[in-house]
Amino acid sequence: MTKVSSNSIIVAENIEKIYPNNCHALKNVSLEVKRGEVVVIIGPSGSGKSTFLRTLNQLETISDGTIHIDDIDLTAKSTNINKMREEVGMVFQSFNLFPHKTALGNVMLSPLKVLKKSKADAEKEAHELLIKVGLANRMNSYPSHLSGGQQQRVAIARALAMKPKIMLFDEPTSALDPEMVGEVLDVMKSLASDGMTMVVVTHEMGFAREVADRVVFMEDGELVFEEQPDRFFDSPNPRLQRFLGQVL
Repeated sequence: MTKVSSNSIIVAENIEKIYPNNCHALKNVSLEVKRGEVVVIIGPSGSGKSTFLRTLNQLETISDGTIHIDDIDLTAKSTNINKMREEVGMVFQSFNLFPHKTALGNVMLSPLKVLKKSKADAEKEAHELLIKVGLANRMNSYPSHLSGGQQQRVAIARALAMKPKIMLFDEPTSALDPEMVGEVLDVMKSLASDGMTMVVVTHEMGFAREVADRVVFMEDGELVFEEQPDRFFDSPNPRLQRFLGQVL
């Protein structure tokens, strides 16, 4: 596998994404994320935030540029993408839980099928993860009996069950009722305090201020501005301030 020397666990350089209909979704986007860093990406709808996030585990292939995860070139033909995806957990807007399995069963599934763990080990670790996300009393509940916030916390536990080096969050609270947002953000804050490397696409500006090491602003497929939170929100950048004026 091709390797690159870097102190960063994610190195995306000059990323271009052009769809067959000639939609230029990503334009020369470059971003590095250090191990243990929390990077929050904000921007208007259609700015390329989610598309870029999905390139980091090759759910979206890129038209040009390079992406290295933990020094491994994702675009190299020799790279086992499925193996790399085991190290990059992802949580989506929708929860995508299996309706016929309990919370415990959903979290156990990938360790059993992909990591080939014993049922006893998978169950023990799933049990611990559900406690970690605050669902000790809902382990045997099916998704239809869980609130949206609880389902999203199961989805986070499911991603963590693969013991990823990186967690990607694609607007994880956007499908939730307002009163359920806090419980999911609290779990994410806990992960950040534990040192998990995280890239988060969100509209939750409070989370960005409180938890992010860096905040990135994207618009029209471009990475326009990035800075530490205390400087980011006070930046005079006109494109950024126009956006913040609409969401704050």
